[in-house]
Amino acid sequence: MGPICQDLADEHAALDAIVADLTETGWATPTPAAGWDVRDTIVHIVQADEAGYLAVADAAGFERAKEAVMSGGLEAFGSGRGRSGAETLAWWRDTRGAMLAAFAPLGGKDRIPWFGPSMSALSFATARLMETWAHGQDVATALGVQIEPTDRLRHVAHIGITTRGWSYVNRGRSVPDGPVRVELTAPSGTTWSWGPQDAPDRITGSALEFCLVVTQRLSVEATALQTSGAAAQEWMQLAQAFAGPATLTDDLRS
Repeated sequence: MGPICQDLADEHAALDAIVADLTETGWATPTPAAGWDVRDTIVHIVQADEAGYLAVADAAGFERAKEAVMSGGLEAFGSGRGRSGAETLAWWRDTRGAMLAAFAPLGGKDRIPWFGPSMSALSFATARLMETWAHGQDVATALGVQIEPTDRLRHVAHIGITTRGWSYVNRGRSVPDGPVRVELTAPSGTTWSWGPQDAPDRITGSALEFCLVVTQRLSVEATALQTSGAAAQEWMQLAQAFAGPATLTDDLRS
């Protein structure tokens, strides 16, 4: 768990760095996610981090809060109402620190309860990194800055690969039988690959752009990703690396 916890901490720090000195006006900047400003986005991350902490440290407390979520939303894991931007930031720093401390002693295969099926600790921490990164892109876009891409994107890309089947099942569609070869250029310049080399369906290009597509921050048409074969092209239209109801890029960005 050490490496993923360190990468998650580094992802926290990268987002923290672009909001740490914001004025209240800055915290109220609308993001590309309709109806959410910067503060709303960080509140959402904090609530999910609090849920992650409880799932490990107090499973019974997590289950009680999970039941409350069904009627009251994520405020069961803490409310952002009435908090200033600075107060929200302090809340996030405390919560994410507690979550990481709870993750640290776990084995990678230890099971953590969640809203759907339980998850391995390794997968759970990776999912927290993916969500932090994806929402961080919304904040960065809103503020007109960039969070420097790093090879931590491998975690996001891997979730994007492993959720190919989910992207179909979540829409009530059959998962195609054939594999897709994915070859991505990492920020460091190295190449990451998944799938058999001889697969007729292929996706190649920037790891950053692939991650933006599978987290629905960018449509594939707005990237330089190269797709070959009907299965690859269809997947990139449906890709959804996160849980929840089926959505498409336009649903999140309108």
